[in-house]
Order: sequence, then C-alpha cells, then structure tokens
Amino acid sequence: MSVRKIGSLQEIVARASAARAEGRTVALANGVFDLLHVGHVRYLQEAKEMADLLVVAVNSDASTRVNKGPGRPVIPELERAEMVAALGCVDWVLVFDAPDVRAVLRALQPDVHVKGTDYTAGSVPERDVVQAYGGRVAIAGDPKNHSSSELLKRLQGSS
Repeated sequence: MSVRKIGSLQEIVARASAARAEGRTVALANGVFDLLHVGHVRYLQEAKEMADLLVVAVNSDASTRVNKGPGRPVIPELERAEMVAALGCVDWVLVFDAPDVRAVLRALQPDVHVKGTDYTAGSVPERDVVQAYGGRVAIAGDPKNHSSSELLKRLQGSS
C-alpha cells in the first residue's frame, strides 16, 4: 500500500541517509499536485531518472492556499500525498507546511533538486540552498502544457 511511502521529514531523512550509506543517490521534487494530471506524472518520471530514489514533497493545504489562493487545494493534502505515493516512480512522500521547500532541502540535502519546466536552472528559487550544500538543480518534465489551475477553470466553465 502506498501509504507506507508517506512519512515525516525526519523519517525520510533517516531513510535517505541509510540509502546514501549504500551508495544510492536521492532526488527531491515538490509541488501541490492538486488534480493530478499527465504533466505531473511526466515530471516525476523524469525526476526519478536523475537519482536512485525519488522523494516528493507535497505542499500542505495551508501552504497551497498561500501559494494558490482561496479555494485551493481541491483535494486534501493526505489524499494528494497518497496519490503521488501510488506512482511507481516515487519512493517516498512527505507533506510540508512552508511556502517553499528550503527547510526540506536543508534537512534532506538531496543530490539533485528537480523542478518542472515552468522554471529554468537559474530561476529555481531554492537554488542557493542547494548550491550551499553541494547539490545540483535540474529541470524535468514536458513543456508546461498541463495545469491543475487550467483544468479547474475548464471544469468550472462546464458546470
């Protein structure tokens, strides 16, 4: 069951440390993942190709409201985390409550921090944190042709 893949930051840091002791690499991807769509899947599949293990940090309901506004998320955080955890390319999932993943990056120190194609390597807001501990930033996924926000607008227009 995918729920076993979901843990606290402390649990996942411990798992990642054990994996690194075995010579394995760790990637971190993050996002809201509200209304999971093919763009999310492609992003996470490509992120997984960059390391042995993929950790996905899912924004909490509170941080999603800060980033996306009132009415979001549509799907509660634990359900979003469970859907992400169910993907075969995802090894571990955590829910985080901050507006960005800086604290997760500092604690986990993934070998690679992977962002979607709505960013460039130079525009990743947390790149300074990643560079400070010696990690790298990478961009993954298909062009930004899919969006939960756009999907919501389409759905609201059809009611």
